[in-house]
Amino acid sequence: MKLLSILALALTLCACSTAYYNTMEKFGVHKRNIMIDRVEEARDAQKDGQEQFESALAQFKSVVSVDGGELEKTYNTLNREYEDSFDSAEEIRKRIDSVESVAEDLFDEWEEELDRYSSDTLRRDSERKLESTRQQYSQLIGLMRVSEERLDPVLQAMEDQVLFLKHNLNTQAIASLQEEAVRIDDDVGQLIDALRKSIAEADSFIQTMRE
Repeated sequence: MKLLSILALALTLCACSTAYYNTMEKFGVHKRNIMIDRVEEARDAQKDGQEQFESALAQFKSVVSVDGGELEKTYNTLNREYEDSFDSAEEIRKRIDSVESVAEDLFDEWEEELDRYSSDTLRRDSERKLESTRQQYSQLIGLMRVSEERLDPVLQAMEDQVLFLKHNLNTQAIASLQEEAVRIDDDVGQLIDALRKSIAEADSFIQTMRE
């Protein structure tokens, strides 16, 4: 029964995607255009996420120098930064998934259309372009997924501090978080580096797709 439900959902999603693509094509917007748009959206989500995580890092690093009377305010600030970072991470994940979804559909369609050529020359040219685009896309989605993997360690480290402060609003708690601040600094550094590489690759991919 569970398998049937999964299959039904998959067929529904497939039908929805097909209807969406068909509608967009009536307005002259093809899968290639949709893919470019989605890569741009994923890149922008990563840029926004980079800014958010840099802001959060600054706040979490400053917690070690907080006065005792500012503990409640500090907790609220860090909790807000954690929640904003969590939302940014969810947006990044969603946008990466949307890129992967349209990419699979685009490449399937592209490969199927190769058989429709009557010109061997044009078919070979299209085949080479397909392979080249696939290779660059593979590099792009690989870097995007690496950046996505870096999200969880950062979010977990932030959540640990927020939860600890929630139930330990005292100066001793602040002192005990000094070592955790170093961990967050390192994790965010790795995340920012991964995001920058992914963003740069997205820019390169978009430029290639528009040529």
